[in-house]
Amino acid sequence: MSLRHAPWEESGEFHIGLRPIPVEAWLEGGEADPAGRKDPLRNTTTAAVWAATDQSRSGQAEVLDLVAAALGRPIDPGALPPLYAAARSVADDLCLMERRDGVWRLTALSLSAGSFFTASEVIGRSLSELHRPVTGFQTQLLARVTRIFDGLREGLVLERRNWSVVSSPDLHAPDPGPMRAAIPDIDPARAAEQLFVRCERQTLRRLPRTGGVVFTIRVWIDPLSAIAAEPGRLARFAQAWRTAHPDFRAYKRLELYDALVARIIDGA
Repeated sequence: MSLRHAPWEESGEFHIGLRPIPVEAWLEGGEADPAGRKDPLRNTTTAAVWAATDQSRSGQAEVLDLVAAALGRPIDPGALPPLYAAARSVADDLCLMERRDGVWRLTALSLSAGSFFTASEVIGRSLSELHRPVTGFQTQLLARVTRIFDGLREGLVLERRNWSVVSSPDLHAPDPGPMRAAIPDIDPARAAEQLFVRCERQTLRRLPRTGGVVFTIRVWIDPLSAIAAEPGRLARFAQAWRTAHPDFRAYKRLELYDALVARIIDGA
């Protein structure tokens, strides 16, 4: 099994890690019917997966235009909010960041693969507020991230990736409680099949007309058995697991999986 992304091979610490990519690589695709996954969530758990502020409509419309251009076809939003019409056309979740009251704030988002938070919890928050749970972000990274948002130029797409280990293959994971509660029931002999690496591929892109930034999140989930099947990759994963920075481990709650992951990387 081929893994699309392996960010644990790059760093075990919190870092911005943004790199420029071609505009043509902005959206990765890889899902035949994203609307078939996203629409039922919006219809049944709206507050978890969709939120928007009243002043975000122009920015939403520009995101829709960019997505339509990337797909090479028009998207008719009908009665839907423009950002959601764009999001249901692609595998990525789409978040609109705009400058409000002198700071960058999240003004609209479609979040069908949220990692341990909901749309209603984060709408309207600033960069500082969004990253409050991340140890050291305020003192070490906030100023740099703000400068990146301020200086992002038209036509430039920036990409970063991160990872965690979870006990569920579900893309929609607004609450970590159930999956963490299930950890004691995992059979250690089958841990490689019952634990998963959850990778997020994120991008930033300027909206040239309205001045906002569209932030995309594409989640890929693979069983740890896919890593264990390749000795070289397993060795790199083991190195990342054992040497991960304490802040990273604490934020991702990796200690919950230590005993099970140890069996996998030690070949028990």
